[in-house]
Amino acid sequence: MTNRTLNLDDALYGYLLDVSLRETPLLARLREETAGMPMARWQIAPEQGQFMALLVKLTGARRLLEVGTFTGYSALCMAAELPEGGSILCCDLPGDYNAIARRYWQEAGLADRVDLRLAPALETLANLEEGSFDLVFIDADKANYPAYLEQALRLVRTGGLILFDNVLWSGRVLEAEPDSADTRAIQALNRALKDDVRVDLSLVPIGDGLTLCRKR
Repeated sequence: MTNRTLNLDDALYGYLLDVSLRETPLLARLREETAGMPMARWQIAPEQGQFMALLVKLTGARRLLEVGTFTGYSALCMAAELPEGGSILCCDLPGDYNAIARRYWQEAGLADRVDLRLAPALETLANLEEGSFDLVFIDADKANYPAYLEQALRLVRTGGLILFDNVLWSGRVLEAEPDSADTRAIQALNRALKDDVRVDLSLVPIGDGLTLCRKR
């Protein structure tokens, strides 16, 4: 028995994956291809992708927004659980990894559900309709996290869900005087969300930390 979250060593983490991960062969292949890239650390954990897919089903979300897509793993996880007529709008910058994402979405038969917009995300978000999304996942440049929060609150419907990735930042959130603007922004976001009356809140220690915000 324990009254706090367990610290998973390699053996226990391996057990978690062994008894719960239902990753498809296509997702596994995408994760393996991404692992060989210089920016592989941008990839979310597979159990987090499965958790987010479950959130899509639990909330009945039909319109998804993703800020930061990389090779498309998280988008693929969520798009697979959308109901008929559902869609996901993905925001990212141009890069070689865009083609990888498109290739896997196409192979999964889900390309028609995904709208990939290649431009600075804040520019894309500023032109989207207020309250038009059911779920927003934010996993992009951390320095803009506070700005992404405000846009997400504008764009998600009342009762909708906002997810922020990397909120534990591999422990760097504990730094007293961080040099990194990314670290400072995540610290500021975490502190602000705790007292933000606009949302219901839970920070889940999955992957690198995932914060769930339900818009009140």
